[in-house]
Amino acid sequence: MIAAESTLLVLLAAGRSLRFGDDDKLAMDFLAQPLAMHVVTALEDVPFLDRVAITSATVLDFAGRGYREIANPAPERGLSGSVKLGVAAAQAAGAAAMAIVLADMPRVTSAHILRLLNAADGADTVVASSDGHRPRPPALFGAGRFTELAEAVGDEGGRAMIRAGIHIITSPEELIDIDTPDDLERLRAMVDTDHVGR
Repeated sequence: MIAAESTLLVLLAAGRSLRFGDDDKLAMDFLAQPLAMHVVTALEDVPFLDRVAITSATVLDFAGRGYREIANPAPERGLSGSVKLGVAAAQAAGAAAMAIVLADMPRVTSAHILRLLNAADGADTVVASSDGHRPRPPALFGAGRFTELAEAVGDEGGRAMIRAGIHIITSPEELIDIDTPDDLERLRAMVDTDHVGR
């Protein structure tokens, strides 16, 4: 186990969202708040060492929610650029681990993040989420893997490390990420169906 108190939370919010069109995907309304603020709200009570948001063109104010904002000046170079900025922040903070969470995954829960922390087994740990078929973020990287993670290029962003790591299975619904307007409409329909069924 690695304690939340020694873990830096890195929220990746710098994607160019090319498949979403011209709108700021992260600011789109979902259940009466911006899409990206769902994961922010879900994790606000986890006692992380610190929180950083890697941003580029979003209008959202993560600083107002307790995050230190770090601008990614070249989001077109892929996910790895944001990951590198997160690694640098984790190293500067003396963190024992960093938890990477995507801002476009509005159904992630604090309980799942705590499960990732509980499964960590030391400085070289890599613990990722899985729907039972494919590992993905949220993911936790021990400090012993920071240098390797920072060397990832393009959109790889540590995917090979995630594939080889420990996988914590949760429901596919929790790991939904929003890449297109259709994804968001499907999620809204799913939530409406959930309400009707209660």
